[in-house]
Amino acid sequence: MSARVADVAASPPAASPTRPLSLAAALAIMVGGSVYPFMFAGQGGRVDHGFASAVFWAMSAGLVNGVGFKPRFVLWRWLFSGWACLFALLLAACLRLA
Repeated sequence: MSARVADVAASPPAASPTRPLSLAAALAIMVGGSVYPFMFAGQGGRVDHGFASAVFWAMSAGLVNGVGFKPRFVLWRWLFSGWACLFALLLAACLRLA
């Protein structure tokens, strides 16, 4: 029994692939929002909460998906997937242009 436990402990963890496109999008949002935080403001200078929520969702999904983490719960897996990152970016673009 102890030999089996030693084999499991010595085996390397399964490599989860990084996804550079999602990670790059998330890092661009993070750096852009840090350098120029006024990008989250609307025309009147007030915070556009819908746009900011969509952008932060895209950033979160991009970071989680970009580093290769896969949540176990199906809802979280979808909310933090690459497709969710793309959807949130498109939603943010639509909100900004409207």
